[in-house]
Amino acid sequence: MSRSPNDPERLLSRLEWTVIRRLDGLLQGDYRTLFRGFGLDLADLREYQYHDDVRRIDWNVTARLQTPYVREYVEDREVTAWFLLDLSASIDFGSSEVRKRNVSTEFVAVLARLLTRHGNRIGAILYGDRVDAVIPARGGRRHVLHLMASLGRRPPVAKSSGTKLSDLLQAAIGIVPRRSLMFIVSDFVSAPGWDRPLAHLARRHEVVAVRLYDPLERALPDLGMVVIEDSETGEQMFVDTHDRGFRKRFAAAAERRETIVRDAFATAGVDALELATDEDLTGAVLRFADLRKRRTQLAVGGGLPKHLEARRVVPVA
Repeated sequence: MSRSPNDPERLLSRLEWTVIRRLDGLLQGDYRTLFRGFGLDLADLREYQYHDDVRRIDWNVTARLQTPYVREYVEDREVTAWFLLDLSASIDFGSSEVRKRNVSTEFVAVLARLLTRHGNRIGAILYGDRVDAVIPARGGRRHVLHLMASLGRRPPVAKSSGTKLSDLLQAAIGIVPRRSLMFIVSDFVSAPGWDRPLAHLARRHEVVAVRLYDPLERALPDLGMVVIEDSETGEQMFVDTHDRGFRKRFAAAAERRETIVRDAFATAGVDALELATDEDLTGAVLRFADLRKRRTQLAVGGGLPKHLEARRVVPVA
């Protein structure tokens, strides 16, 4: 069944019933797993006391001072999230009825509604062949519907010389001054040069790269003689997919693109979530929840506070 975003109320109601309702049960309402990671700041270190949670022991400090110390945190519960949405021509590709644009819209709707249900604010920056719309960060279900309506009204982008994802990331750097949670929702089919602004963005914000893809973009089945079209430029090529050598070269080129994108994510230190056009959205959000949970568990302070520096234990030679 086609998943049209043209009726925001009907689409959001369906997602609230089929996805968010299931997540309520699977996550047991603990959405802090999804959204608390970047709002948890190390406030202080103090000596361990009876009944303290042993999971908060800072083992590095404990080893240096030879006395158990635990971390104390201050949690900023209010989250401002921004969706950086790539709506370029390649987003309209899909090998079945579901296109990458549909997956993007549904993911944004679910995450935006989960955030606003808990008193948080969401905003968006939209990129077609340029950054052409900014939706300010606000809360509430009505604002989610406004965002979805803005996406549904946008016509497909005409074929162009290609996407420059760096323009979207640079715009976000200038538009969002306060530390926020940022979702970059894109297929990352772009001209090179977006890795540097991504790293810059990740130094200031908590960034999650949500990568959209269709299985046909990574491996071609044996379909005989077919026409392949570049979704960005519209250039067409007549190929023989029955040729095993051609299919291997296609897969190798796709793997090289994968390596470049994943290396850029790793270098920038951003979390990455992959969304396929043939994937269940609930499973994808649960993967995201697990990703955030592990990120929170691995979060540590950046060294000793000043009032403990004098007590650092230095080994004797």
